[in-house]
Amino acid sequence: MAELVNMRKAYGNALVALGHANPDVVVLSADVSNSDHSFMFEEVFPDRFYNVGIAEQSLVDVAVGLAYSGKIPFANTFAFLFATRALEMVRTHLCYGEANVKLMAAYAGLSDSFDGPTHHAITDIAIMRALPRMTVVIPADGIAIDRLLPQVATWQGPVYFRLNRNEVPVIYDASFSPVIGKAHEVRAGGELTIITNGIMLGRSLEAATLLSEEGIEARVLDMHTVKPLDIDAVVKAAEETGAVVTAEEHSIIGGLGGAVAEVIVGQCPVPVVRVGVADRFAETGPYGALLDRYGMAVADIVAAAKQVVRAKGKLPV
Repeated sequence: MAELVNMRKAYGNALVALGHANPDVVVLSADVSNSDHSFMFEEVFPDRFYNVGIAEQSLVDVAVGLAYSGKIPFANTFAFLFATRALEMVRTHLCYGEANVKLMAAYAGLSDSFDGPTHHAITDIAIMRALPRMTVVIPADGIAIDRLLPQVATWQGPVYFRLNRNEVPVIYDASFSPVIGKAHEVRAGGELTIITNGIMLGRSLEAATLLSEEGIEARVLDMHTVKPLDIDAVVKAAEETGAVVTAEEHSIIGGLGGAVAEVIVGQCPVPVVRVGVADRFAETGPYGALLDRYGMAVADIVAAAKQVVRAKGKLPV
C-alpha cells in the first residue's frame, strides 16, 4: 500500500516554514484554522494571524487591504465558499483590483465528503480559471505543497491554491522541483497521455501501471497549474502520443479537462476523454467511495485510456 501524507498537516508545516522565510507573509482565516491547520501559523506568528470570523466576503476584503499595504496575505477558508459566497469580492476587489492575495482553498473537490453536496467544491476550478488575472494551482501531495507554496508567495497577483482535506498518496521525494505554469512528467509513455493533478495523480499512475500490463504505455503529466496552463506540454503530448485523457477531482465541465480540450481542439486535434464528475452533484459518504462512485475510479481512467487509444486506431473496436 502506498505511503500516505496528511495534506492539512503538510500545509500547516509549509505555511510555518514560509512565515519564517518571508516576514511579509500574513495569514487570515474565516474561523476555520483548526480545520485547515493554519492554526499552526498562528501558534508561531500570532501577530501576523487574523481571524475575521465566519465572514468570507470580509476575509477577502481584509486580505485585499493588507495586500495594498504591502503584505502578502494568505486567506484561508473552504474552497466552495471562495467560489460561491465570496465570489463577488474575489472577482471585483481581488482580481479586478489586481490585489496580491493568495486564496488557500481548503477541503476542495469531494474531500469534505461527509458534509455533502453543499460543501463539495466541484465547480471551483471552472469558476476561478475564468476570472481574469487569477492563477490556479493544485498540489498533489505534501512535497508539492512545500515546493509550490513559496512560489505562490513570490508570484505577483491573485492565486487560488486548491487543498485536499484528507490523506493522499505520497508521489514525490525531496528532489521534486515544480515550477508554477509548467507541467511535470511523472511517467513516460507513447500510446496516450493522462493529464491530471491533485488526488487524481496517484490514481492515474495506478491506471498507467494496469495499462502497461496490457501493453499500453501511458505518459502521465502532473498539470499542477491549471492556469496559466502549460500549453506547450499539452500540444507536445497530443503530437507525440496522439490521444489524451484528463483526470480531475472536479466536474468535467470547465475544469482541467475543459482547459486541455480548448488547447487541443485549436492546435492539435486528437481524441480526448475527460474523467471527472459528470454534470451532477455528488452525495455524502466515505471519500474514496465517492471518488469511485462519481466517475474517478482507477477503472474509469483505464477505460478512458482504452477509449482514446481505440479512437486513434491502435485497439480493435
